[in-house]
Amino acid sequence: MSIQPFHIDIPQAVLQDLKERLAGTRWPDEVEGAGWDYGTNLDYLKGLVDYWQNKYDWRAQEADLNRFNQFRANVNGTGIHFIYERGKGPNPIPIILTHGWPDSFYRFHKVIPMLTDPAGYGGDPNSSFDVIVPSIPGYGFSDRKAMTEDAVADLWVKLMTEVLGYETFAAAGGDYGTLITRSLAHNYPDLLIAIHLTDVGYPDSSTDFSTLSPAEQEFAGFIQKWWMEEGAFNMIQSTKPQSLAYGLNDSPVGLAAWILSFMNARASIDLEERFTRDELLTNIMIYWVTETINSSIRVYYEMAHAMPAPDRGKRSSVPAAVAHMPLDAPLPREWAERNVNLKHFTEMPRGGHFAAWEVPELYAKDLQEFFGGFRK
Repeated sequence: MSIQPFHIDIPQAVLQDLKERLAGTRWPDEVEGAGWDYGTNLDYLKGLVDYWQNKYDWRAQEADLNRFNQFRANVNGTGIHFIYERGKGPNPIPIILTHGWPDSFYRFHKVIPMLTDPAGYGGDPNSSFDVIVPSIPGYGFSDRKAMTEDAVADLWVKLMTEVLGYETFAAAGGDYGTLITRSLAHNYPDLLIAIHLTDVGYPDSSTDFSTLSPAEQEFAGFIQKWWMEEGAFNMIQSTKPQSLAYGLNDSPVGLAAWILSFMNARASIDLEERFTRDELLTNIMIYWVTETINSSIRVYYEMAHAMPAPDRGKRSSVPAAVAHMPLDAPLPREWAERNVNLKHFTEMPRGGHFAAWEVPELYAKDLQEFFGGFRK
């Protein structure tokens, strides 16, 4: 399995083409007073696109990303892009951090230095990690190949053990990253030190609702309402991703509107109280310059049409931590206990679905506290 250093260097022609497409946007109308109820707000998006055209500096963001050690490895025939930063403490734990949709490896850019060099942030050098942040296949600078969570977990094991040489490792993630991390724990329990999650899945048709506690019933009701109001993207991406991709791959404004709609869907706080404009646009740019929106949404189709494993949903024995963010669904501790071997549960004081990106200090601290009990 080959491994090569990787450096982000987007051709100037791609950036010039983007500018021309932004300038030629044909804007739709909007219902008066719509806010975000119909999707991404028109006035907000016009302001963001103006910033994108006139003030946003991709080259500065590109340089910032290139401060990390990045690589590409061919793992079982699939090209995987990943950040690999070694810990500066005496006994770092190797940890693989997995993003979701519609974010990217960029979700973790703030926490990487906090985890590799805790002493540099006023922490204990003994709590450092070797941090591996891959781009899921179909996303970013990995190959445009849509894969199920189990298939990705198989690649992560090869990456961690055969490419990087670790005998055991820790794993963490959220959203699609939760599914992949739980798959690692379920299918490779002897390799996993422990796992850390920011969500643990949701009640569905396989759930015996008669066994749920009052808090779990409330959680289930919230999820049902949320899916009715916000879940259309899942149905579209699970059934007709190709039809959607033509517009999103051709129009940067269409791509931004689609991504921002779902980044804003789970929170009552304005987007730019959680992320800067540069951060929002850099995440969108990773999809745009790599042309991976189609393969990323095609993941939903592959998962929806995969034959479920006979023991799907079985609770793993691997020790787990769950951090609940207040802007995310109202996850009760007992639901976490039902789904994972829970050893650590944190009610975060702030933050939402993209925890490592929104509240990196809190996220890094929770990982350090939980995994501290597993250091040799």
